[in-house]
Amino acid sequence: SEQQLDCALDLMRRLPPQQIEKNLSDLIDLVPDLCEDLLSSVDQPLKIARDKTVGKDYLLCDYNRDGDSFRSPWTNQYDPPLKDGAMPSEKLRKLEVEANNAFDQYRDMYFEGGVSSVYLWDLQHGFAGVILIKKAGDGSKKIQGCWDSIHVVEVMEKSSGKNAHYKLTSTAMLWLQTTKSGSGTMNLGGSLTRQVESDFAVSESAPHLTNIGRMVEDMENKIRNTLYEIYFGKTRDIVNSLSVSYIMDA
Repeated sequence: SEQQLDCALDLMRRLPPQQIEKNLSDLIDLVPDLCEDLLSSVDQPLKIARDKTVGKDYLLCDYNRDGDSFRSPWTNQYDPPLKDGAMPSEKLRKLEVEANNAFDQYRDMYFEGGVSSVYLWDLQHGFAGVILIKKAGDGSKKIQGCWDSIHVVEVMEKSSGKNAHYKLTSTAMLWLQTTKSGSGTMNLGGSLTRQVESDFAVSESAPHLTNIGRMVEDMENKIRNTLYEIYFGKTRDIVNSLSVSYIMDA
């Protein structure tokens, strides 16, 4: 029922992001009728594949999937090979290549590592795309964590060709785990979804890629600040209150 779906989605929002796949599987086992709705509504941590032709990693999602095959943004080929897989138009593929190179630099600058992928597809009056970014921890035993962000953008081009309407829906999933001998293990995690719409001029000096890049950058900064305030700020307040209580009781 609709009420069951709302409750299930509310529960998923409150559970640790690093256990999304297990929790989602458990929920589907409990209520099999919600399987399709849950799979289409719950964002899951991004998985990494490797394009062996060029030796570069890329991210997997429903937007570069056709059947059981996934399209690489680097070579535009499906793995496993697929003869009639969905492809962007030649013009859009050129923009997709530029976008992957641009966000590769963006990710390296902001995240100092990780993997990013951009996939575009044609719409009747424009196009849409998804920008994916994943950054896992450096493998330290004391601090583990992961950031996954999924930005879905729709671009509706105006008849004049000089303006376009952009709709961006962004989801970020973050979790951190710290382990110290004195204080034990602490888990922090959460996810946040935000949406914004804007109209921008389109020209050679301000192409679609520049407009989309600006929107994604602004959105990631806002989400990052909100997650910091909600999770880290609240945790700091709790720890401080416990410290004060301990001192007063001592």
